[in-house]
Amino acid sequence: MGGVAGKAETMCVPETKLEAKMVEAMQRRASKGTAVKSFNSIILKFPKIDQSLRKCKAIFEQFDEDSNGAIDHGELKKCFHKLEVSFTEEEINDLFKACDINEDMGIKFNEFVVLLCLVYLLKANATAPEAKSMGMPNLEATFETLVDAFVFLDKNKDGYVSKNEMVQAINESGERSSGRIAMKRFEEMDWDKNGMVTFKEFLFAFTSWVGIDDMEDEEGEEEEGRVV
Repeated sequence: MGGVAGKAETMCVPETKLEAKMVEAMQRRASKGTAVKSFNSIILKFPKIDQSLRKCKAIFEQFDEDSNGAIDHGELKKCFHKLEVSFTEEEINDLFKACDINEDMGIKFNEFVVLLCLVYLLKANATAPEAKSMGMPNLEATFETLVDAFVFLDKNKDGYVSKNEMVQAINESGERSSGRIAMKRFEEMDWDKNGMVTFKEFLFAFTSWVGIDDMEDEEGEEEEGRVV
């Protein structure tokens, strides 16, 4: 069983330049280890992480200049300039495409949270010290917690989380129904169903787990109520 898992993991090849950069950054970060001891300890941090990520809403609204509930490509470039994020045009395009999961040419709030965390990971992997900070210490601490959680799950430090690694992480928590829980959590993360979870997929699942998606749904219903 272990041999099969190892074989599957070595076959995983980044599909885009951005994914390759994320994998490299995560591998470098994994070499430093993780403070996370169990999957349960991650779950216990959900409320604090949720509270911190919701504070991104003010940043999101600041750059959603036309207040249409989404950040377009031009608004994202202004956002990066304001946050002193020095990415190339190609990198900005790649990030926009990667996080615009419903392909409507706009970054919704949950997509924006994921995008900022990816930016944090890529900046943390930068060689120049001045390039590493986004100027948002509290938010960056939360992003570091998410990176730390992924490193904990990525047992072989290859930049991806496999099904076996998820089972191992849940098993370590001592849950009686750990196998079933692990499968459910993994299915929620593995959006493209290729048997391996990228950091981006992990982040989208995480925003759903802590309720960021629900927050958007509630606001959408309020808007509809006002229209009616």
